[in-house]
Amino acid sequence: MKMMNYEQPPESYSSAPPPPQQSVRVEVDNPASKPLVTYFILGVTVVVFLLQLLTQNTMGIDLPAAYLAKYNQLILSGQLWRLITPVLVHGSIAHIAFNMYALYIFGRNLEYQYGHGRFLLLYILSGFAGNVVSFVLTPNPSLGASTAIFGMLSAQGVFIYRNRRFFGSRARPILSNIIFILGINLILGLNPMIDNWGHLGGLIGGLVFAWTAGPLWEMRTDLQGYRLVDQQEKWQIFMGALIVLIAFAALAIIQWF
Repeated sequence: MKMMNYEQPPESYSSAPPPPQQSVRVEVDNPASKPLVTYFILGVTVVVFLLQLLTQNTMGIDLPAAYLAKYNQLILSGQLWRLITPVLVHGSIAHIAFNMYALYIFGRNLEYQYGHGRFLLLYILSGFAGNVVSFVLTPNPSLGASTAIFGMLSAQGVFIYRNRRFFGSRARPILSNIIFILGINLILGLNPMIDNWGHLGGLIGGLVFAWTAGPLWEMRTDLQGYRLVDQQEKWQIFMGALIVLIAFAALAIIQWF
């Protein structure tokens, strides 16, 4: 739970609202107090990359990438885990450094807002969605966590937009910054060496999950004052995850026909 200062709450939430220019203290019922899942994903990904370096230097082959990266023919032969596991492997130190930095910067805030389980679902489903779109639209092998990172960014944008009345004048510049970051990276992704289809798929997957299952705040009052509470029920989160899973699984099935 975090303490935050907001502009005055909507009048409908209080019989005696503060003066228009007065700031009030609002408690936010954040479902996570520490970004444990963010640190776990970061740690696992770094360990896998170290194994990549180790096997390359000792065996002459990148074993983790060989078993986890997206290879269309191997997926078609039944290795379906490759629609999820590419987020764990990377092609270079710069590649993993960029993605893990983005995970560290954006993942912590998202996990505070989403909670551990919902954030993990967001990360996995965004990666899945990105790899499915890549699987369907490009024959090239691919790897990296950027599919999930794009999903995180779009989810952050959806969160700010849906709860914009609580962010006041800060909402517009935050949204503009997110759109700018996404736009710049999609433009950079036009490089033929970058899997931009994966980026786009991850962005869409994260957006759909955030819109159907992401936090939707409402203001409540109690003896301690104002409190922001997430209206989403567990069944709504489950249904949101199911929508993303079924939609992109159906898209992947096209490749078998």
